[in-house]
Amino acid sequence: MLTVGLRAEARMIVTEAMLVPGAAGVFGDFSAMPRVLATMYLVGFLEETAIKCILPHQDAGQHSLGTDINVTHVAPTPEGMEIRAEAELIEVAGRSLRFRVAAWDADGLIGEGTHRRATIDVARFNAKIVAKSSAA
Repeated sequence: MLTVGLRAEARMIVTEAMLVPGAAGVFGDFSAMPRVLATMYLVGFLEETAIKCILPHQDAGQHSLGTDINVTHVAPTPEGMEIRAEAELIEVAGRSLRFRVAAWDADGLIGEGTHRRATIDVARFNAKIVAKSSAA
């Protein structure tokens, strides 16, 4: 059962692939940017931590999708540093789940904010994707 107060923590090491220049060729010319953790990877790490928070408490056949994220990336993290994230479920409103999220490296806070996810029925969601793909 999903209840306010569920928490999760995750840790990972920042790799070369997670640095801003790694986005070159995907989103444009990021190759000249500083070699620090890209915000998109910080966001993904925070989302992963929120999923970790709720997945063991969801019913069989359920999962969740991110619908909103409001995160401030406040400090750079170089390759090789460990980062730690925390997610806390702070609101359950039907299928909508809101989290407080934050991440740190060895020097302190690197990002914080809120994140919203929607609980989905995986089979029903996949059927919608198949129908949408067929129409394309």
